[in-house]
Formats: sequence, structure tokens, C-alpha cells
Amino acid sequence: MIFSRVCVGPRVRHADTCRIVAEAYQRAGLIFPTPTQVPEFDEYAGEAVLKQGVPHLIEHESEIRDLYHAYETCSEPGDKNLAFQRLFEAVITIWVNGELPLAGVEPWGDFCARVEHGLTNFLGAGATSTSEHVAIFASAGPTAVAAERALGLGAIKTVQLSWMVRNCSYSEFVYGGDKFALSTFNTVPHLDDETLRTYR
Repeated sequence: MIFSRVCVGPRVRHADTCRIVAEAYQRAGLIFPTPTQVPEFDEYAGEAVLKQGVPHLIEHESEIRDLYHAYETCSEPGDKNLAFQRLFEAVITIWVNGELPLAGVEPWGDFCARVEHGLTNFLGAGATSTSEHVAIFASAGPTAVAAERALGLGAIKTVQLSWMVRNCSYSEFVYGGDKFALSTFNTVPHLDDETLRTYR
């Protein structure tokens, strides 16, 4: 596929993935547009939510206290990863529901509005073209927000969808005028090694 325009989020991993794809295009003798950085496609502040939210929730929520204890006492790497994911999902769900306001942390609703704004501006910039293919290199959160835009999901379903996005997967959307539809989601046919099909 030849892209008319390409943009990347502000994270190093966004730029690195874009660079790898650009190099593959160059080796194949294909044109790859110079990417532009779009800060609206940054990820939500999950690490900050955990850092600030877990100490508070441990004091006030028995479920979080138990999940944190299970995580802290795990010794096997596989079990510890699973325990962390359970803790992470529980804390993020409370935050997404608006039950965990944190100073200096962008709320979930503001994050979604930011990504939506970035999508509208970037896709609208090519409105004069009758047909174009564009690429956006971002993270799981913005990918889920794009799916939410296409499918009309609620906040909890959207964040749950973000947890399913694999590293280096791609999703395809069809857009034009008032149309924004999901074509494929979270596909990784380019990763034939099962060990590369990761979520973190």
C-alpha cells in the first residue's frame, strides 16, 4: 500500500516503528512520505494513574488491596505478569469511571477528546483528495479511541479494547465525509513468530 500522508504520535516507540516501516519501503524502492508528529496521538497516562492511584485505593478499596498483595507476593514471572494485569485493569477501570480524580493527570474523557481532535484534524487535512491512504503510528489507547469512533462504544468497552491491542499490530479504517468505519482490527500477519505477538 502506498500512503499519501503519514503521522506519528510523540512517543519514541511511535517514531521507531514508523522508521522501521519507512526503511522497509525504501528497501523495496517505494515512496514513503515524510511523517509529521501529531501530539494528540499520545497515550493515556496509565503509569501515572497507577503511581498516584494505587496508594490511595489500597487504603480505601479492599479489592485493590487484595490485588496489590497478590501482585507483590508473586514469585513466578508469568503469575506476576497476570497479577499485575488484574491490578492494572481494576485501577484503570475505577479511573475511567471518574471515581479516581488525580491531580495533574489527564482524565480519560479528556484523553478521548484529544485523540478525536487529532483524528478529525489529520483526516480532514486530506479532504481535497478523492482517494488517499494514510498511516498513523500510535499506541493502543488511540487505536481503541478510533475504534470507539467507528463503533460507538462506551468508555469502559473502549479502554477494555485498548488492552487487547497487540504490539506492532495494525487496524484499518475507511473514512470520507461523515463515514468512519472499522475494516480490520489488531491484525499481525507480518509477525509470523508467535513470541513477537505481545501485548506489553
